[in-house]
Amino acid sequence: MQKRWIMEQEGSRQQVSDLAEALQIDEVLSRLLVQRGIRSYEDARYFFRPDLGHLHDPFLMQDMEKAVLRIEKAIAQNEKIMIYGDYDVDGTTAVSVVYQFFKKRYNPVSFYIPNRYTEGYGVSEAGIDFAAENGFSLIIALDCGIKAVDKVIYADKRSIDFIICDHHLPGEELPKAVAVLDPKRSDCGYPYKELSGCGIGFKLIQAYAEKNNIPWEEVNCYLDLVAVSIACDLVHINGENRTLTAFGLEKLNNNPSIGLKALMNVSGRAEHYTVSDVVFSIGPRINAAGRIDDAKHAVNLLISDCSNAASDFGTSINLKNTERKEHDLSITGEALNMIDKNPAMLKRRSTVVYQKHWHKGVIGIVASRLIEKYYRPTIVLTQSNGHVAGSARSVHGFDLYEALCSCSDLLLQFGGHKYAAGLTMLPENVPAFSERFEQVVSSAITEEQMVQRIKIDAELNLNEISGKFYRILKQFSPFGPENMTPVFLTKNVYVSGSASLVGQNHLKMCVMQEGSAVYSCIGFGLGEDILSLKNSMPFDICYTIEENVWREQRTLQLNIKGIRISGPAIS
Repeated sequence: MQKRWIMEQEGSRQQVSDLAEALQIDEVLSRLLVQRGIRSYEDARYFFRPDLGHLHDPFLMQDMEKAVLRIEKAIAQNEKIMIYGDYDVDGTTAVSVVYQFFKKRYNPVSFYIPNRYTEGYGVSEAGIDFAAENGFSLIIALDCGIKAVDKVIYADKRSIDFIICDHHLPGEELPKAVAVLDPKRSDCGYPYKELSGCGIGFKLIQAYAEKNNIPWEEVNCYLDLVAVSIACDLVHINGENRTLTAFGLEKLNNNPSIGLKALMNVSGRAEHYTVSDVVFSIGPRINAAGRIDDAKHAVNLLISDCSNAASDFGTSINLKNTERKEHDLSITGEALNMIDKNPAMLKRRSTVVYQKHWHKGVIGIVASRLIEKYYRPTIVLTQSNGHVAGSARSVHGFDLYEALCSCSDLLLQFGGHKYAAGLTMLPENVPAFSERFEQVVSSAITEEQMVQRIKIDAELNLNEISGKFYRILKQFSPFGPENMTPVFLTKNVYVSGSASLVGQNHLKMCVMQEGSAVYSCIGFGLGEDILSLKNSMPFDICYTIEENVWREQRTLQLNIKGIRISGPAIS
């Protein structure tokens, strides 16, 4: 698939030069810092040296005092407290953190995770009914609840109070809960707006600990779980989240919780985890519990204080993940076959595919897979509880939610945001919806939006790469949204030796520029580009720089993201 190369804005040349001089670093590295909003030596010190002292006062969050007072009252009056959370990684880690913290000092605490298939996302009436029937009078909702206006009213009628800890955008009306903790509230003065749901839960226990003189060590012991939530929920990794992630990864790699250690063991990688490793190794396994079975099993693993029990939970969840992958591969294969064999579908500007038997738990993953081959707004549908349910994913710049609004008369319900959404409709509406969605997309999407982009941070000559350069580059981590791994452009390189194919369509080669060292390269999924490479012909590459470790030997390797025969301008 051809991709459009986009050069990031360079920033002020004067700022780049001044910062390079102040830090005594290469101007390419200085440019990367300026792109990330770093303008001074002090900014750089804050960026390169995360410190738990950088964490904000939790009581700056609107309603935090009310939340702590209500929990103190519940404990003083021996009320039963329910810790309620979403079934994804952010929700289950949030529940695990808050549940463990309060369970250690107060016994009448339980947790509840709604079932993905029978209750759906967010606060459910079934969950509230369960709480009422079992004598709970306080629910702490994590990673959900900011739009649960009706559910909080329903709970109030059943004599149940709510504390909501959410990080999603509020609606026009806030729920009438005892406390609503959400930095995205318009009236919340908390300095950092991008915490994960688990991050909000962490701030709650931080506040409670401060007010009740509980040692900091009994709070920061959960930072590995917080880091997992930040990584897997794809929230920004800057500001306070950068600090939480840096120290959370440190704990994960040196002294992980028993449950996370069990997951790391079954994943086949026991150490040196990065954000990317968490996203692709730990995250899918936690999610698999809720996708294939019940997310409460993930919480049982994450709160485990027994290595043997955690090992059993980890093995079980790993089997669920294997099952999830089988569904994923099977459904993706079927869906691609449907598109490839249908000339009319190939010509469309959207993808809508539907089969009754597809597993609802993986259709979101399948939608993302389809976009990898056919880069256009995509919806995967399956049958669920007598209706048709779907997961939708978009491409850069196209507002999926607005497109669904134009189809709302054909839908029973839908929700989400610009790039991802869920929807439900009657089975008989599927053909009409497919046509309407195609019409809406075709009329609104631009040619530019139909081409995948590679964002390039800076141009670099190969002879500028040095041990010092890479050592400083490594300190930009942890990487993630708002601080992605830098992508470099190098023009006019040549193959040194010959290029070859390895594994499933991966390109392996060595490249050099005139007068430079030779660098080993790997291009995942770029096997087709081998046909355009000739030893004597110069070409351009965009890539990230990584360290390759083989038999205890460390060398720098270029991870190729794109290849072009030298010539076309880069926008």
